[in-house]
Amino acid sequence: MWKWDVVWQVMPDILSGLVVTLEAVAGGMVLALLLGLLWAVMRRSKMSYISWPAWAIVEFVRSTPLLVQLFFVYYVMIDVVGRGFSPLMTGILVLGVHYSCYTAEVYRAGLDGIARGQWNAAKALNLTPYQTYRYVILPQAIPPILPNLGNYLIAMLKEAPLLSTITVLEILNEAKIFGNEHYRYLEPLTIVGVLFIVLSLLAGLSVEWLRKRTAAMTS
Repeated sequence: MWKWDVVWQVMPDILSGLVVTLEAVAGGMVLALLLGLLWAVMRRSKMSYISWPAWAIVEFVRSTPLLVQLFFVYYVMIDVVGRGFSPLMTGILVLGVHYSCYTAEVYRAGLDGIARGQWNAAKALNLTPYQTYRYVILPQAIPPILPNLGNYLIAMLKEAPLLSTITVLEILNEAKIFGNEHYRYLEPLTIVGVLFIVLSLLAGLSVEWLRKRTAAMTS
């Protein structure tokens, strides 16, 4: 039976966990966007010693489960190098690196969509590779792919509860701890479910707004 007094009792813990969840997702997404662009640019290089390592990293990370990566970095790295990261930092790094290998493919599709003449024009103007990407290619390539990048934000949000397996006090872990202590799971888990639905809907609406805006900009 639903008890509202339990709801008010658990809400501070849930909100605390929500902040940690949003921190992990925000940090992971920023890292994923930056690294993904790096992998995409490296894979386009004509020098094999640059393109092949990027290809290997992307394929390796995409071929292993996120949960295995979390366990490896959190539990194994400390034995290998003698020290490790905090649970939250581990979560941010693993989420960021994992999803960077998916955003890299989105970036690559955007870069491949740029007409060859744009690259040739930049070369004719004697622009450096950095200038070519910064001033010519990326301003054209990124707007059309923003909605696809936004979809990975939603995916990352839904996989954030996996961080509870490495003791990150995110929203689901806080609910589980409260349930274990008070033998009440109905209220905390229901609240967590509702919050994830709301967050996913908000993220989805943001992606749709972004899609319409970029469509208007490129039309």
